[in-house]
Amino acid sequence: MTDRRRATALSRLLLASAMGACLTTACGVLPGGSGGSGGTLTVMTFAPMGTKATNMPGMPGMAKAYERWVNANGGIHGHKLRVLTCNEKNTPTGAADCARQAIAEKAVAVVGSYSQHGRAFMAPLEAEGIPFIGGYGVSSEEFQSPLSYPVNGGQPALLAGAGHQLGKACAQVSLVRPDTLAGDTMPVLLNAGLRANKMPDASDIRAAEDSADLTPQAREALADGSAGGPAKDTAKGGAKDAGAGSGAGTAAGTGTAAGAGAAAGAGAAAGAGGAKDPAPKEGKPCVTAVLGERTETFFDAFRRLDTQHRDPQIASVLGSVSQALVDRTGGKESPFEGAFVTSWYPVSTDPLWAPMRKMITEQAFGDDTVDPDDSGAQTTWIAYTVLNEIVQRFKADEDVTARKVARALNESEGVKTAGLTPDLSWRYQDMRAVAGFPRLVNGRVSFQIVRAGRIVDQPGEPAQDMTSTLEQAPRSA
Repeated sequence: MTDRRRATALSRLLLASAMGACLTTACGVLPGGSGGSGGTLTVMTFAPMGTKATNMPGMPGMAKAYERWVNANGGIHGHKLRVLTCNEKNTPTGAADCARQAIAEKAVAVVGSYSQHGRAFMAPLEAEGIPFIGGYGVSSEEFQSPLSYPVNGGQPALLAGAGHQLGKACAQVSLVRPDTLAGDTMPVLLNAGLRANKMPDASDIRAAEDSADLTPQAREALADGSAGGPAKDTAKGGAKDAGAGSGAGTAAGTGTAAGAGAAAGAGAAAGAGGAKDPAPKEGKPCVTAVLGERTETFFDAFRRLDTQHRDPQIASVLGSVSQALVDRTGGKESPFEGAFVTSWYPVSTDPLWAPMRKMITEQAFGDDTVDPDDSGAQTTWIAYTVLNEIVQRFKADEDVTARKVARALNESEGVKTAGLTPDLSWRYQDMRAVAGFPRLVNGRVSFQIVRAGRIVDQPGEPAQDMTSTLEQAPRSA
């Protein structure tokens, strides 16, 4: 059995190494060879940096490291890669400014970026025919725009997957999430996974996106666990606890899809108005927080308030919990020990990540923003892998433009990412019937747990495609 596992790990490492070589040499195309005019391909990666809410500096950091790496190996199909980076600032204005800069600099694509303000950046990009490849998946427009090419299932897949993961272990679930339009979709998505496991809906506890004190939300989550079921009217309770700060959090989210909040409410009503909630079952109370960088703040308050050591099962999703967070909070002694984590990708120690780690060692050594365990950096790596493979498919003497890149993405079958995702294709026949998320082509998630200070695969829980669960969910965006 041990020999078989070693052989499997070795084969995965060899596959990853071979695919990493393909990324730089095009598997038969000589680096630095002819490709169109042999000119420069300009792309952009944007993300919020230095804000009071969620920050993703690892995404621009990874993009610049990739630029240095690919150019050191001959460019992409004979083209030098030029990467622009932009601070999106977690505001609609910042997102729109980044899109306008990409247009002004004649970018052929925006790659591996993060913004919850989808309307603000997608509309300008659509007007100029610039494709948006491999965003983080936090805004609904990323799964609606015909010029968006997501590489993962975004927030929808993570939340539905979290519901599946928690539905097997919990008597009831409390969800702590941002009081923003993007956050308003979360309960509907989580409940889809819970209901698939015959679980009642989760309590919905809202928090201001930039709140520094999450004690009221922690107190409410503990009260839900003590009561043995969902709180009476948690939507009102969460809003009350968030206080005056919730208005700021909501304002910060106004760049997402118009009507997202109303649609999420309608979806929740549709779920509540259907079949009667299943009866509570045996199990521990569970608390999941999806607050980005504020997740640590919440669970710190939660542990301090849990003076009776009820120790409910805690959980979160990729991006809100990371290996760096576990390390920073004590490793084996971390309060996140035993926490469930839902992810899009294989665990960071998987040999499939070896080419990315090698690139970071060569081109980003000493850059603290580029963490191979960071979900933003991982998503950016995969997004640039897609860009690289698509450009390799152009004819040797063909110019590369934004509209041609979009056309190639629309017509391409099976874009490979070295096993980090299923083969990706955004053709019409590949779209799935997920209400509100028609561009979702990869619903796969993996289930992980913090053991001995490391995020590892959860035993007995193989990766699963959540698309069918999402197809049955009420419209949430």
